[in-house]
Amino acid sequence: MWHKDIFERDLSGECVSTKEEEFYKIKEIIESTIKLTRKLNTQDLSPKEVRELFSQIINKEVDESTWIIPPFYVDFGRNISVGKNFFMNQCCTFMDRGGISIGDDVFIGPKVCLTTINHDLNPYARTNTFCKGIVIENRVWIGINATICPGVRIGENSIIAAGSVVTKDVPANVIVGGNHARVIKRLEF
Repeated sequence: MWHKDIFERDLSGECVSTKEEEFYKIKEIIESTIKLTRKLNTQDLSPKEVRELFSQIINKEVDESTWIIPPFYVDFGRNISVGKNFFMNQCCTFMDRGGISIGDDVFIGPKVCLTTINHDLNPYARTNTFCKGIVIENRVWIGINATICPGVRIGENSIIAAGSVVTKDVPANVIVGGNHARVIKRLEF
């Protein structure tokens, strides 16, 4: 019988526990990412050097149009992809084990949290985790201190108001805000 490795199971949303024999593979990447992130956040780096370190963290090269203002916090790193003209302001946190896909021309404000992971509701099984990816389509703007929860897709051109908690998909061409975020206004161009 074919066996999925722990990374495939994590990305597909299957239950993964820190107590599993294979969990060391995830932990090794997390520990490596922590070292790279520490370097990103504590050294005086040029924008090009920041891009290079960010590329190492996500294990893929980012376009030279990418602009990231550290500090940046991430748990895993390898499951992030960003498009062209990506801008991320300081103090953002990405929990990306479930995958974070970011399109072109996306602006992310300070202190934004993108999290793809949840723990088991059973208090005796809290080491179990379940991941769902986040997709942010082209030309999205996410305001300061917004939180995007697991499994959310944000449609193109949409705006997430500051401080919002987004728990459900956001259609294209809208402004959403609040906790739980809801459509405030449709955008017309």
